[in-house]
Amino acid sequence: MKTETLYDRAQRAAEQIRSSANTEPSVAIVLGSGLGAFADELTESTSIAYKEINGFAQATVEGHAGRLVIGKAGEVPVAAMQGRFHFYEGYSLEEVTFPIRVLKSLGVRTLILTNAAGSLNTEFTPGSLMVISDHINLMGVNPLIGRNDERFGPRFPDLTSTYDPDLQNIVIHEAKALNIDLRRGVYAALTGPSYETPAEIHMVRTMGADAVGMSTVPEAIVARHMDMRVIGVSCITNLAAGVSNRPVDHSQVIATGERVREQFTELLRRVIAKLN
Repeated sequence: MKTETLYDRAQRAAEQIRSSANTEPSVAIVLGSGLGAFADELTESTSIAYKEINGFAQATVEGHAGRLVIGKAGEVPVAAMQGRFHFYEGYSLEEVTFPIRVLKSLGVRTLILTNAAGSLNTEFTPGSLMVISDHINLMGVNPLIGRNDERFGPRFPDLTSTYDPDLQNIVIHEAKALNIDLRRGVYAALTGPSYETPAEIHMVRTMGADAVGMSTVPEAIVARHMDMRVIGVSCITNLAAGVSNRPVDHSQVIATGERVREQFTELLRRVIAKLN
């Protein structure tokens, strides 16, 4: 019996979603901790629980609803992931990034990755937003390790412009129009789930990172492997250990995400409209 490949499984899941949804998305967005409300505003929408999609893992973290919502933001067909999977939940990076493979198989060309992040830069205060200009992968693993399937992309994909410069400029322009405090910076990904120590934060700051988190980078790598255009936006929810003396806890992350929900949602609306 022939073993089903990752490509086959992604195609099968895409067909399953396509049979349930009313539209084929051209843009997809992954909504991070506390940021899932955007998906509730999509019109003509279909909501599918992750547990109902072949191959999808289960979101186990507070603030991650665990649903794929397909609908329209204005006139643009969008797929929104209300919550993501993390390496620290015990999933492999193949499982973590499987939804990105499926979204590409659905016809998505542009991927917007959002996250909640800790600030390493004292100019990036809690409640502000950061468009990601580049990343540093400190997770000690890469989602492309293993046999490569050329139907997805090349063995050695180039990551020179992982986060599309033109799309970064769209985000910055729209944020300025809304008078939103938005900066451009480098995101560093560590595995978690423990928050970083002050010494680790000092190390990452020395490397040139502006924000730190536990997601996004594997998804961005896989998206670029498949030649998707990528936008990354971090919601700065706290100052990282050593930058502030205040202990870091997840409730703070959720609360800050809720506080910036309206302006973040409006920014996403305007950016997606420019992608049509």
